[in-house]
Amino acid sequence: MFEQLGTIHALLPPGVGLAVLLAIAVISDLIVKHVLIRAVRAFAKRSSASWDDALVTHNVFGRLVQVVPALIMFVGAPFVPGLPEGVAQLIRNVAMGYMILVLTLALTAMLSAANTIYAALPVAKDRPLKGFVQLVQIVVWILGGVLILSAVLDRSPLLLLSGFGAMTAILLLVFKDTILSLVASVQLTAQDMVRVGDWIEMPQFGADGDVVDLQLHTVKVQNWDKTITTIPTYRLITDSFKNWRGMSQSGARRIKRAIHIDVSTIRMQTQDEVDHFTRFALLKDYIKNKEQELAEYNAGLATEVDAEVNRRRLTNIGTFRAYAYCYLKNHPKINKGMTLIVRQLGPGPEGLPLEIYCFTNTTEWAVYEDIQSDIFDHLLAIVPEFGLRLYQKPAGSDLANLK
Repeated sequence: MFEQLGTIHALLPPGVGLAVLLAIAVISDLIVKHVLIRAVRAFAKRSSASWDDALVTHNVFGRLVQVVPALIMFVGAPFVPGLPEGVAQLIRNVAMGYMILVLTLALTAMLSAANTIYAALPVAKDRPLKGFVQLVQIVVWILGGVLILSAVLDRSPLLLLSGFGAMTAILLLVFKDTILSLVASVQLTAQDMVRVGDWIEMPQFGADGDVVDLQLHTVKVQNWDKTITTIPTYRLITDSFKNWRGMSQSGARRIKRAIHIDVSTIRMQTQDEVDHFTRFALLKDYIKNKEQELAEYNAGLATEVDAEVNRRRLTNIGTFRAYAYCYLKNHPKINKGMTLIVRQLGPGPEGLPLEIYCFTNTTEWAVYEDIQSDIFDHLLAIVPEFGLRLYQKPAGSDLANLK
């Protein structure tokens, strides 16, 4: 019984000492967090600079101050009376490992804050660094993990690092996606292939919308229906995708759509019809120049011909094509500095396609659609004026009228 009392009394000094040391560490942690951190946040709020706000947002200071209680335990452990040397060393090792962990967290948070500060700069839109920052954070965590293990086990970090040589193949397998993503990020950034805000299409992933985030491993695309598609970064290198940035930067957007004409309505024009079209303001110059051209051609025939079939004459499809071209050329919403063509495509089962190929002077989606619709509203409605008819496959009502 006296031996047990002696044992209890022997453990009492180190136990009380550890309790006091722990209480000092906890109290210092509370003081630092409630006083220093609040002061730092208040200073950042009053400051006009943005970098200190980023550090507060990513809790850099909150993680740094966690070193204080661990430092107290590390320094104070040897001074606890009656504490065995092995236990004191274990406490110091654990405290050192915890300090390295906290510093690793603080460093990764500082890197995130640096990326936030950089992202606010105009150059960040063209040269995002988020993927590279994430790579550096991975390296920091690997080195931090090695240092934490070496501190807790009380071994040299070089000894632990030497063991990684035998694990190279396993590490390459584990970090395969990270390595591929790193290479892809370098290529995407160096070649300026995609930026945040670009409209891209990648049908194999169902992506059609704006790039909202570029990370080391993934690229997030917000589709037009507001859904989010996540694409592995390296797939932007291995697979093809369409980037509409060139269209946005040009300030113009292409219209490429065909009107299908019923081939059976295409014919030569009579002189009365030609005279009728001279009253069209858009066709006046065309009719005049075309008649002169045809008259010169017909006058130069080797033999005199009287039959109309032997002469070149105006056609209703050619006149309509000229009208559509002049209409687009005089349209205020069509970009005159880019390609403007009204052309015939090869006739087929759906009639003769007359393709409109031009560019609007805006890239705004809703405005672009209005311009395109207004153009085709007019052209489709005026087709009968030229003695032409639009091609349309027979509907049920057409077949019913045959009875």
